[in-house]
Amino acid sequence: MSALAAIWLRLAEWLESVGTWIAPLVLRVFLAWEFFEAGLQKYNGSNWFGSIQQNFPFPFNLVPPEISWLMATWFELVGSVMILVGLFTRFWAASLFILTIVAIGAVHWGVGDVWSGDVRPYQTVSEMLKGYTITNKGFGNYKLPLIYLLMFIPLILQGPGKASLDHAIRLGVIGR
Repeated sequence: MSALAAIWLRLAEWLESVGTWIAPLVLRVFLAWEFFEAGLQKYNGSNWFGSIQQNFPFPFNLVPPEISWLMATWFELVGSVMILVGLFTRFWAASLFILTIVAIGAVHWGVGDVWSGDVRPYQTVSEMLKGYTITNKGFGNYKLPLIYLLMFIPLILQGPGKASLDHAIRLGVIGR
C-alpha cells in the first residue's frame, strides 16, 4: 500500500470516529434551534390553526385547533430541547417528523393562499416543482420542511450519536 493510501485510510478512520460524535450533534443543534424558534413563535403568537384545520391530513383534522396548537407548540419546545441534549432522541425526532408532515400538508403544500384558507392541491408536476422553494409565491413552500424531514431520518435510524444523554444512559454513566 502506498504511503498516500495509508494516510488517506488513517484520515478516513479518524473522520469516522469523530463523525459519530460531531455529525449527529450538528443535526441535533440545527434542528433544535429551528423547532424551538417555531415553538416560541407559536407560544408568543395567536392560534391561526382554525383557519387551516381543513388542510390538516386525517386524523389530525379531527383534533380541535386549540388542542392542535397546544400540541404543536409544546412538542416543538420540549422536543427541541430533548433533541438538543439527546434524550429520548428517537421518540422526539419521530414526533417532530410527524408534526412536520402535518405542517407540509396543512401549510406548505398546495397552490393558493394558505392563510386565507384558499388552497387547492397541486394539479401538475410543474406546479408542484414551483412549491419546492423557501418563499411562497402562491405555490406552497415545502422545501425547508422537506429538508428537516431528511435531517430527522439519521436521528431516527441511528440515534443521537455519542455526544448525547441517550448514549451516556446506554453506557450506564447516567442512571446508576
